[in-house]
Amino acid sequence: MKPVAIFRYARTEGPGHFATFLAEHGLPFTLVRLDEGEPVPPSCDAFSGLGFMGGPMSANDELPWTQPVLQIMREAVRNEVPVIGHCLGGQMLSRALGGTVTRADIKEIGWVSLCADPTPLAPEWLGEGFECFEAFQWHEDTFGIPPSGERILTGKTCANQAYVVDGRHLGMQCHVEVNAEMIETWCRIGISDIDHNIGKSPAVQDANTIRDLMIHNLPGLTATASRLYTRWIEGLRG
Repeated sequence: MKPVAIFRYARTEGPGHFATFLAEHGLPFTLVRLDEGEPVPPSCDAFSGLGFMGGPMSANDELPWTQPVLQIMREAVRNEVPVIGHCLGGQMLSRALGGTVTRADIKEIGWVSLCADPTPLAPEWLGEGFECFEAFQWHEDTFGIPPSGERILTGKTCANQAYVVDGRHLGMQCHVEVNAEMIETWCRIGISDIDHNIGKSPAVQDANTIRDLMIHNLPGLTATASRLYTRWIEGLRG
């Protein structure tokens, strides 16, 4: 099978459990290190799917890779090559497909409860009977659901948390890909961001709370991620 191309925007925001899941299922992947200046491939033809990770920049920033990323996302959607976007990746996919990315009313850092939208599509991706889980968040922007998309996950402090396009492309605001090492790293390097927003947002937790809740919440988050990834890989091409 052709490999899945995983696009990394920042060294500390790698593929985490997404790469682990692909490896466990015998699916090849290649990492495109945009943060190190690697170019966006000129076409999606060499890949079975495209995965986009998170990053500290805005999807509205015009960086050297911005337009090439939007272009390859649109090409993949046209050619029915599955795309999956995590946080910034989900925002970029929304922008590529005609959605908007704006500053969220409430910044989210830490563990936030999300629930399945009551739509026929949500059980296809989350499983029958799925209700809610604790997701990991670190963002201040939010995407609008693109015209061709349908929301499958929602939250109280940020409504748009995940959407599906054409039954095969998945954009997410939440970080389902994180593992314990990533959370520890983000808490360490992002401590000033946390401290600056404590008390200013009801959805920002301090670093100790994030770490304490990780023991209980991370297994459920990883299980939900695997459920979403299992549905996504069904559409991989050749």
